[in-house]
Amino acid sequence: MSATPADHTFAAELATTTGVALLGVRQRLVEGGITHFELKDAGDAAAQQVIAAALAAERPDDAVLSEEATDDRVRLNAERTWIIDPLDGTREYAEPPRTDWAVHIALVVNGDPVAGAVALPAQGITLSTAEAPVLPDAVDGPPRVIVSRTRRPPAAQMLAEKLGAQYLEMGSAGAKAMAVVRGEADIYAHSGGQYEWDNCAPAAVALAAGLHCSRLDGSPLVYNNPDPYLPDLLICRKEWADKCLEILNG
Repeated sequence: MSATPADHTFAAELATTTGVALLGVRQRLVEGGITHFELKDAGDAAAQQVIAAALAAERPDDAVLSEEATDDRVRLNAERTWIIDPLDGTREYAEPPRTDWAVHIALVVNGDPVAGAVALPAQGITLSTAEAPVLPDAVDGPPRVIVSRTRRPPAAQMLAEKLGAQYLEMGSAGAKAMAVVRGEADIYAHSGGQYEWDNCAPAAVALAAGLHCSRLDGSPLVYNNPDPYLPDLLICRKEWADKCLEILNG
């Protein structure tokens, strides 16, 4: 079984709808003078509520793995599982007017991310498998390696040093991955800890755009595991994939 056209459309629409709800919460609560931590919690809760209700209504027979819900282990025997991060980049979300936060919606069938959407609500953008993004042409010059504002993972540092790359800094995992999809960066290499919900939807969209997606050792990204910890990944333009894997595993 694979994703249906309706699954692709559903993922895109749900990511977009959730993003609109998050923008509304952000605006209302900021006007009310709440704290950074209160805004993070309110955003997580509101997004989870929107997504859970939609999945229960529209995909009641599918399993769900969400960062913001108790892990229902029934998913381990399910053929279809939705893996979601209702609000990826809560820190950035709670620092208006930052735009580098995201909503992740993905459908996994037998371990493969077959449909997905990443909304960048504050930028008014949703990228999804419903209409595969067209990867921009490569740019001249050294590659651009995208990293967090607060830390540079060892894998990214290794690649940047060996490739003479430029660093770009950005918040959430979804925003970073979509920067590669949109041609703003060339390489996103992460090491040091993520969970399936952090990268499942970004991987689905990146694969649809024709990018390379794998673990840092080159093995496939496999989802809906008993332990959702998935600590590393490489998303990059295909022309950089072999060289990146050579450096990372040399």
